[in-house]
Amino acid sequence: MTTSSPAAAPAPAWQVSQRAAVLLLIVTVLAWGLGWPVNKVILQSLPPLWTVAIRSAIATAALFVLAFASGRLALPRRADLAVLCSIALLHMVGYSLLVAWGLQLVPTGRSVVLAYTTPIWLAPGGHLLLGERLTARRALGVVFGLAGLAVLFNPLAFDWADQRAALGNLALLTAALLWAASILHIRRHHWTSSQFELVPWEMLLATIVTMVIAIVFAPPLQVEWTGGLALLLLYAAIPGTALTYWSSASASRGLPAVTMSLGLLGVPLVSILTAALWLGETPTIPLLAAVALIIGGVAVGTLGGGKS
Repeated sequence: MTTSSPAAAPAPAWQVSQRAAVLLLIVTVLAWGLGWPVNKVILQSLPPLWTVAIRSAIATAALFVLAFASGRLALPRRADLAVLCSIALLHMVGYSLLVAWGLQLVPTGRSVVLAYTTPIWLAPGGHLLLGERLTARRALGVVFGLAGLAVLFNPLAFDWADQRAALGNLALLTAALLWAASILHIRRHHWTSSQFELVPWEMLLATIVTMVIAIVFAPPLQVEWTGGLALLLLYAAIPGTALTYWSSASASRGLPAVTMSLGLLGVPLVSILTAALWLGETPTIPLLAAVALIIGGVAVGTLGGGKS
């Protein structure tokens, strides 16, 4: 999901130390993990389209402030425009809108597990589209992940008659595929700017697109604003979106891709625990079994060695 500089290249001035990178990874996991139940609560007051649009707008402002304060604010280079659009449209727009819609219909724990099946699709996607070697360990990781999905969609336990729940689950799986497509483009792209420098511009484009979609397709915004709702939106936008994009991009400069990939597996665990304590969403046995299989599969595949 991240790119790293060649080993022989000198470290840029903005390279973070390993200790700082680990701290930033922890911040990312906690902020992103808590963001799922926060967004679940927000969706009780705001429709999905407006939730994503408003959150993106606030996050954009925060990211430009962070980039300016760190001295890394720069116009994107022409060679990076394609990947900028890919990340903005596939991940920040498509993924975010589908996740918001799915999260409104599906419990938080199940939602985050489905959305974090993204790494499962990277091994076969990388093999088919990028010519990456599908090692035995990576193939085993995919099998583990698919087994986790099979447990989650046990036909004897899943309520197939609930059309809204079925569509919500489908939306979350589609979101995971869009994120995987974005990551595959990131892997293939030859960078001239850093991901860190492009994040504010990606979020700006995402905000413009989501605002247009919300204005055209969503009913006029009618909401009873409260201090609690405003605080939740600020959290979802700043720590839950802007800070996590910034901190994950920064952490990736000081940690190996394997460490980043495995570390981010903590997000579903934080979300499930928070949802249980805050929202009373007690995790079921099938959900916990699916989490173990999917995370185990991702870990096996990620540790499978070989260049990714």
